[in-house]
Amino acid sequence: MREEARTEPTGSDTEAREPRRGRAVAGAAERGLAVLRRKLSSGELNSLPVVLVLAAVWITFQILNQNFLSPRNLSNLSVDIVGTGLIAVGIVFVLLIGELDLSVGAISGLAAAVFAVLNVNNGVPEWLALVVAVLAGTAAGTVQGFSFARTRVPAFVVTLAGLLTWNGLMLYILGTSGTVNLSEDGIVAQLTSYYLSHDAVAYGVAAISAVMVFAAAHQDRRRRMAVGMPHRSFTGIAVRTGVVAVPAFAIAYVLNRFQGLPLALLVFLVVVAGLDIVLRRTHYGRQVYALGGGVEAARRASLNVAGVQTAVLAVSGTMAGIGGLFLASRITSVSQSSGSGVLLLNAIAAAVIGGTSLFGGRGTTWSAVLGMLVIQSIASGMAITDTPVAVQFMITGGVLFAAVVIDSFSRRSQEAHGRA
Repeated sequence: MREEARTEPTGSDTEAREPRRGRAVAGAAERGLAVLRRKLSSGELNSLPVVLVLAAVWITFQILNQNFLSPRNLSNLSVDIVGTGLIAVGIVFVLLIGELDLSVGAISGLAAAVFAVLNVNNGVPEWLALVVAVLAGTAAGTVQGFSFARTRVPAFVVTLAGLLTWNGLMLYILGTSGTVNLSEDGIVAQLTSYYLSHDAVAYGVAAISAVMVFAAAHQDRRRRMAVGMPHRSFTGIAVRTGVVAVPAFAIAYVLNRFQGLPLALLVFLVVVAGLDIVLRRTHYGRQVYALGGGVEAARRASLNVAGVQTAVLAVSGTMAGIGGLFLASRITSVSQSSGSGVLLLNAIAAAVIGGTSLFGGRGTTWSAVLGMLVIQSIASGMAITDTPVAVQFMITGGVLFAAVVIDSFSRRSQEAHGRA
């Protein structure tokens, strides 16, 4: 059998390819910058502003104190964001329909009180008391949602009344004792104190996250190609996956240098990812976004407006109940001050700072994660640098105001470009 002649690339061929490759890379970079400029000019800022703010906060506090980005402090930060962050995720659902829930703090305290009294004072098994506590939050949210949907009284008025009602019910349930201490070895206490210490767990979660992002983007690309719609290139999908994979593995590395992956953080991420899929991939989620675009338009499109409004407040109440249990777990006690203070303000601020629009129709559950990271990073940095709490409030307020201003300008720009 005669062997075919093979030609090896000459030096001149290799040199000729290099300029072409350079031009291709430069062209890709120019196209990327053009897309970025178009999005910025049209108000499609997404999460870019909050990421820049978070980076600025971390750099500033790291300069002020070298322990800020230590594995111990970042691990504690990842646990501290969970309780309020879960409540903020529920707030995102309400903001998406252009409304506001002022009762989440009181509902979180109510759920914690129900659990503590049932389990500690009455000897009900922890798992059953936990389920009843979460259902109490769901019931409170459902009652408010039904009242809002049927009476058409603004949600903030209904939930303001709910704030007073649920707070009073919490005080009644706690009774004269005022404070109930939880077992440090119980299920609820373990929510924020248990760590998955094996290194493979954190790296495994990071790998699974990257694979899921790649699979979802690839599936979306195939569907769009099948019907002839514009779609991302394979390179774009790879870059998108890398944007998730690199921080995920970096976080896993840092957490493994302390005690491993906190159970609280794992639960938080699973809940956020699950609810994100609900919002973006289900009929119910599309209805929520549609309702945020305008109630009358949604009604004319034959959407079950009352049903969606009731469900949204029910989700908010459920997340408030779960968040209240995590907050109680952090201090292993429930008292008459549970759910009060700046909890409500921080939950709302986290959702708005993270990029959820106050005007409805724009935002994701990941907005709550980013916003909560900013708020808790400021609080952690202030604590580690011995800065007065008053300064923390002023800085957080300034960040919140800036987020609202950016949201307003973004919406105006989108309206000018016919995108809102």
